[in-house]
Amino acid sequence: MNIQIFGTAKCFDTKKAQRWFKERRIKVQSIDLAKYGISPGELKSVKNAVGLEALINPKHPDAPLLSYLAYEEDKLEKLLENPRLLQTPIVRNGRRATVGYRPEVWADWP
Repeated sequence: MNIQIFGTAKCFDTKKAQRWFKERRIKVQSIDLAKYGISPGELKSVKNAVGLEALINPKHPDAPLLSYLAYEEDKLEKLLENPRLLQTPIVRNGRRATVGYRPEVWADWP
């Protein structure tokens, strides 16, 4: 299993996700979105797994502005420009991905 957790240092759910994998002795690669962001390829892979709407953090002040963008490509570009618009944690395992704290899904991953 090659688990990646994208999140921010201050995100409570990101810390819970990291602890969940640590308790099960599963190695993870943690990526700080505020520092490093997410690559376009990784973002598209996650979008294909969970859908675009699940990626957007509804609590972010700029989230409503994304609804005014007509094209999905423009929304993805804005998410790449401002990774804080992303809902966290984003947990990837190959082509599978989840957004938010989802231990019931992670438990089924081989």
